[in-house]
Amino acid sequence: MQNDGVVKTGHYDTLKGSYYVNCAFYNGQDLSKQAHPLSEQFPEFTAPNLWPDEGSLPGFKSAFEELCTVIIDTAIVVAGLVDKYAEANIKGYERGYLEHVVKSSILTKARLLHYFPPKPSDDRDGYNCPDTSPRTEDASPDSWCATHIDHGCLTGLTAPMYVDESQERLTSHTTGDMSPLRCLAQPPDASTGLYIQARDSTIVKVSIPPDCLAFQTGEALQVITGGQFKAVPHFVKAGAKNRLGGTAVARNTLAVFTQPNLEDIVDPKKGTTFGEFSKHVMERFA
Repeated sequence: MQNDGVVKTGHYDTLKGSYYVNCAFYNGQDLSKQAHPLSEQFPEFTAPNLWPDEGSLPGFKSAFEELCTVIIDTAIVVAGLVDKYAEANIKGYERGYLEHVVKSSILTKARLLHYFPPKPSDDRDGYNCPDTSPRTEDASPDSWCATHIDHGCLTGLTAPMYVDESQERLTSHTTGDMSPLRCLAQPPDASTGLYIQARDSTIVKVSIPPDCLAFQTGEALQVITGGQFKAVPHFVKAGAKNRLGGTAVARNTLAVFTQPNLEDIVDPKKGTTFGEFSKHVMERFA
């Protein structure tokens, strides 16, 4: 489980569903066959995966693992570039540390996300914001996913897939109809999508091309680098056309949270392990 720290939100974050997978398979481990030694202390990180029956979703497990492997492979390359910067600019930074963390971790988590089409009756804070309005004290545009930071190191993100559920019918697997859903070329509203907050508090919309991956930094990396890399606050906006009715567009994406092993040190000065750091984060948002 990935514990996302909520920074600021004007509503309860209830418009998305999640399917989590532990990526220990990347390093040839299966937590259902060999329990993690700290499983009782950290069940949220070490629980074995529960996969759908192959007859219900044929090919799902193999496709999921293949895509996660591509994302982690790419994250290792990104981590190497972070290491080069850190080695040159942070006194005492251990050579190749982040690359080692990403490559060796059996706690990296994948989160398959489905953002439900909002209903017109969902009129919570932020839903009546003009589409081009910046974040203000009185209004929050994070209508599809509340503003938060990730607490791992690097988060790999796929491009979002938008599906109009008013046009596409989800057929039961028992009928044998496994035809793929038709994805929209773009969401119904140009303001729909992922937004990040820069260091100067500027809100920036992030568009990920269909054939690309994006990576953002989390709180563990911020601690590891002594604040040289900041955890990026981000949120997802549904867009006015989607929430005001007439469409039923859902958003789907995969996020892979690369994070250290529980015993890995994230704060060299204090000797804090990732397990200790995670307990602190969870207590903060309990």
